[in-house]
Amino acid sequence: MKEASSIAAMNLGGNFHGSLFDMVVHAGFVVQLVLLLLFLFSVVSWAIILMKYVNIRKIRKENSAFLSVYMKSTKLSEIFPEAKRYQNSTLAEVFRGGYTELVKITRVLRGTPTVKDAVEAAGPVLEIGGLDNVERALNRACGTETTKLETALGFLATTGSASPFIGLFGTVWGIMETFKAIGARGSATLAVVAPGISEALIATAAGLAAAIPAVVFYNYYLNRIKGMTLEMDNFASELLNIVERFYVKR
Repeated sequence: MKEASSIAAMNLGGNFHGSLFDMVVHAGFVVQLVLLLLFLFSVVSWAIILMKYVNIRKIRKENSAFLSVYMKSTKLSEIFPEAKRYQNSTLAEVFRGGYTELVKITRVLRGTPTVKDAVEAAGPVLEIGGLDNVERALNRACGTETTKLETALGFLATTGSASPFIGLFGTVWGIMETFKAIGARGSATLAVVAPGISEALIATAAGLAAAIPAVVFYNYYLNRIKGMTLEMDNFASELLNIVERFYVKR
């Protein structure tokens, strides 16, 4: 008798889909659409996370190699050809930006045709205005490199903030559909309520699964980029001091 009543209750609520896959397959259209959207968010987020990891690792490696060359060299003209080798180095890019501007100004002021003669000629040649031009070039290069480093971080931030709400929408919609079914059947047993509620809650779980890694890695990469930006600013200041010491008239 007890077994028969249990079976009757299960029939009222429809089939209870125990596995996660079955619950997703038998969820309502809106819930499935929400799950698909969250899946796409998650896939793109993980692609960005892996891309950033590889990119930052490559940049740090080349920055270290470029700094080694920079510290060993005694002339800026010797560093420039080496800087071209490190295409992923943010510091090399900052150096190229400042050095190129320095060459433009010194070639005009000295009237020398070659880059080497313009930079290595004896005696300071720049006025304060020329130094300002070099500083602006360095700041521009730092800004450009920072923008490159921050590329795609906005998507991680969006995923981290929006995914829980998208998942919650799917859950609320699923619960609404469940209560609509309860009203149509006129029964509110656990067997009726449980399948719909469990299917609806998958959307919230999916939203959190997409959001948590995005938030964690967004903050991690943001802190790493802040450190790399500070490193670029310090390098630019040091290079500007060298230019002021050897190229600006007193």
